[in-house]
Amino acid sequence: MTELTLENVTKRFDDDGDVIVAVDDVSVEIDDGEFLVLVGPSGCGKSTTLRMIAGLETVSDGQIVIGDEVVNDVPAQRRDIAMVFQSYALYPHMTVRENMRFGLEESTNLTDKEMDSRVEKTATTLEIDELLERKPGELSGGQQQRVALGRAIVRDPSVFLMDEPLSNLDAKLRSGMRTELQRLQEQLDVTTVYVTHDQTEAMTMGDRIAILNDGELQQVATPLECYHRPNNVFVAGFIGEPSMNFFEVTLSDGQLVGDDVTFEYPLSASIRETLDSRSKLVLGIRPEDLEIVDRAETDHDFPAVINVIEPMGNENNLLVDFLETEGETTFNVIVDGMRHLTAGGRYAVRFPESAIHLFDRETGTALHNRQVENEPELLGPRA
Repeated sequence: MTELTLENVTKRFDDDGDVIVAVDDVSVEIDDGEFLVLVGPSGCGKSTTLRMIAGLETVSDGQIVIGDEVVNDVPAQRRDIAMVFQSYALYPHMTVRENMRFGLEESTNLTDKEMDSRVEKTATTLEIDELLERKPGELSGGQQQRVALGRAIVRDPSVFLMDEPLSNLDAKLRSGMRTELQRLQEQLDVTTVYVTHDQTEAMTMGDRIAILNDGELQQVATPLECYHRPNNVFVAGFIGEPSMNFFEVTLSDGQLVGDDVTFEYPLSASIRETLDSRSKLVLGIRPEDLEIVDRAETDHDFPAVINVIEPMGNENNLLVDFLETEGETTFNVIVDGMRHLTAGGRYAVRFPESAIHLFDRETGTALHNRQVENEPELLGPRA
């Protein structure tokens, strides 16, 4: 049973006298056997956080606890962790068997027979048992990645750390390996921290995801909670592809009035009550929640023109403008792929009130999130 806890962890670097805060006061508790994904844009501090957990970077402030032990001053080789890197880092002159055995030879007192047994069992699990006598140069990228995973698995660690392990694979193989990693982690039931900048990996793989930006933790929650209940504008915009549409608005006389577009949106009293008397707001709505209708029929419909249609097969991604400000405020709408629409055609866009998000414009904090049916079952337990 191994839990991993970060308590107010901070990492500072000295750059010729200038202090750079790479990770700023990050706290998160990772349960035994949990798969936590650290996600965020490049340079947000996720790999630095992973390296501190591994013992490859020192902690400036705060504590890292593995099980019941504070490991700030424990050398990396004594932390009972195994790390899988973006590069496979396989020894080209060694066979698959020798690569997988190497860590055991250096860090354990197992006999040759015991090491071979572990290697062969792990190779069978990863379906690379027929490759044990080959060298890395004879393997595909996916096979090399399995060997790198196997080298970590044979050590039977308390914690797995994975730093963008699938980023070197092509799209189809990456999709298959995501599924394999999920299956493997569930089978091994080992606490895992997985770093990626790919939100698809974060949404599909993690029990929970931790979103970082500029070294600061923005939200820790289930993937669907981050998607439907974002803490702030950054999370709302980062999670989802295409990203959420945002419009700067002002609440006036019970209506949201567009600052840059002719936009008057009556707001129900129940939502106004959640805004804590704030008037400078950002209206957010996801592309798939918008509706294209033939003509404006309600107070929440707005004349629009479709500029571009991007057919994706199962869906069409539309680039749309409000008719009165054509070319100035482009936003995304997703509709069913079988729907026939015309580029340059004039329609109306419906903004269902049940689907809108509202954020404080100054702080970015979420004041109101969209309604979700069957919320407890869909979103899972809150972080």
